Amino acid sequence: MPNKVQLDQDYPIITESEKLHVRATGLIPAFAHTIAKGPTQYVDGVAPKYLQRAKGSHVWDVDGNEYLDYNMAIGPISLGYGYPAVDDAIRRQLEDGIAFSLIHPLEVEVAELVREVIPNAESVRYAKAGAEVTSAAVRLARAYTGRDKVLCCGYHGWHDWYIGITARNAGVPQAVKDLVYTFNYNDMDSVMAALDEDTACVILEPMTFDFPKDDFLHKLKAACEANGTLLVFDEMWTGFRWALGGAQAYFGVTADLACYSKAIANGMPIAVLAGRADVMGLIDEHVFFFTTFGGEALSLAATQATIRELRDKNVPADLGAKGQRLMDGYNDIATELGIRDITYCKGHPARAMTVFDDKGGQGLLMKSLVQQELIRRGILWSGFHNMCYSHTEADLDYTLEAFGEVLAELKGALEAGDLASRLRGKPVQPVFRRTDSFNLKPRK
Repeated sequence: MPNKVQLDQDYPIITESEKLHVRATGLIPAFAHTIAKGPTQYVDGVAPKYLQRAKGSHVWDVDGNEYLDYNMAIGPISLGYGYPAVDDAIRRQLEDGIAFSLIHPLEVEVAELVREVIPNAESVRYAKAGAEVTSAAVRLARAYTGRDKVLCCGYHGWHDWYIGITARNAGVPQAVKDLVYTFNYNDMDSVMAALDEDTACVILEPMTFDFPKDDFLHKLKAACEANGTLLVFDEMWTGFRWALGGAQAYFGVTADLACYSKAIANGMPIAVLAGRADVMGLIDEHVFFFTTFGGEALSLAATQATIRELRDKNVPADLGAKGQRLMDGYNDIATELGIRDITYCKGHPARAMTVFDDKGGQGLLMKSLVQQELIRRGILWSGFHNMCYSHTEADLDYTLEAFGEVLAELKGALEAGDLASRLRGKPVQPVFRRTDSFNLKPRK
């Protein structure tokens, strides 16, 4: 029988997952189209590799095993899998059509709704992926300011302007790499060391897992304004989760341009660029940012329904409350076991990260053991709590019970010194994000 979400069971049988993995070998480079979904981020040989279906807060793999999910499709699921109000909106629109030869009314209606809830959304533009709108924001900033240089902090997608400052920059011309530099979050000194008269924009994730300190975001905005530089928020994660109006509303800082995707449409592919009308207006004649599928109607219908649910049911507050309970519970368990200095949760409760102390190089091994034992208990987890509205109090009760057992096992492995030998497969590998090849200061 396939595994369910329960404590007393063996590791799941993943025969069909492994068969698909073999078929994909050499056919699909890196196997997954998002690294965070790929086999390197799970204990190879224990974790499922392919999911078949999902509903609410639960998912089922191709072998029929059920899991309580804390990945939420790596961010897009804000309300829950198969959420009726959104799926019904998609079905209704499907009856009328998906793509059309002229503009569809939803393009106007959704833009008006975005303008209502996003602080800086004087103008709105659609695309399909986050990297498209971050790249469009950079192009607009360069066009508006007449400057070339970009400062960034965070992860902003796969396009040349950003990926050139990372270790995976093969294929990016040196001339492109030379135009982009980085700064450290919560470090205004590193900003001021790089900000100069040729800086078109500063683009950053307004928060990942550390909260801004000493009015960092406010000071950053002031520095940009004084320098004639545009401030761009990459709100792929903070948007519609921290608050309905994203980080701009949550922290009370308005950027010139802001970029959204993930949670805005509960799983449908759409990205939104919003911002000042005078900057966005360059698209009318001077800046080219046009895509065939920008106005695709199923995603717009899903966006409209999702935003309304997020607003009417105050979903961001719900995500925060549920996530806070998980984060506090995890930290309380770690404290009771005497391992709080080794592992703890931090970040915004809607998307908290579990930290493992890597002294001695055991961080990934600890994460792997915890993941392995959670999978045995029917919890799909990759080091984060991405909350959705469909997570129930019963889900949280169960998860905390599982954490109690799993963290006790982690403590036992550390005390026995046999952490690696307890793994039943290859451990999790480091995830590529943004930590290599940083150019922290511009060339003079």
